[in-house]
Amino acid sequence: MRALITNDDGIDSPGLAALARAAADAGMEVVVAAPAHEHSGASASIIATQGTAVTAAGGKGTVRSERRTVPGVDGEAYAVHAAPALIVLLALHGSFGAVPDVVLSGINRGANVGGAIMHSGTVGAALTAAQGGVRALAVSLDVGLRDGGDEHWETAAAIAGRALATLVGAPAGTILNVNVPDVPDPAALELVEAPLAPFGIVQTTMTELDGDEVRLSIREHRAADAPGSDMERLAAGNATVTVVRTIADRGA
Repeated sequence: MRALITNDDGIDSPGLAALARAAADAGMEVVVAAPAHEHSGASASIIATQGTAVTAAGGKGTVRSERRTVPGVDGEAYAVHAAPALIVLLALHGSFGAVPDVVLSGINRGANVGGAIMHSGTVGAALTAAQGGVRALAVSLDVGLRDGGDEHWETAAAIAGRALATLVGAPAGTILNVNVPDVPDPAALELVEAPLAPFGIVQTTMTELDGDEVRLSIREHRAADAPGSDMERLAAGNATVTVVRTIADRGA
């Protein structure tokens, strides 16, 4: 089984390398194609970052990529000057070799929970895969707002390995969204299924309209406001998995 590994944090993210190693350890043929630069919050936007923008409306342009190496990964790797959703779209058209059987996106630095996942480049890559009939997994590590440097990427990779068994047996177009607490021991974590919270951890709102300018503010939500949701169960110390349904799934 061939797995495309991508993310929105960029080709140099240690979370990307950890996820690729987990896929290889699961016996998958791995190809890495990830943004040359960070694309957090890109959602499922289809845009190239060099050359002409490529849009869903049919714009024409070029997308540049370079061969790279990823620590601990033997498969081919590409740094692509494009958002993650466009990278997946290119992969589905054979741009990085054979079309992947699954797309694995992450490991994202920061949780992706609730309705706010629609703004995530990590989840946007998975949504694009599903629209093409390919199973996809989005994986995120809940590191909060602290500075980076000591994240437990291998914990999230181990949990992703557990979720892979479910993914490969799921119908075509299935998306699993996985969130993992930032703890050292994956064996101590239970992977529980949880629905999306109706909101994310933070929400951007308009607080004031001043002439031609709109003033924005950030509202934080408490996990207790959404009992039983992915947000609440993650805050309680569980790894969570959510089956995300797409347009292609609604008739099923």
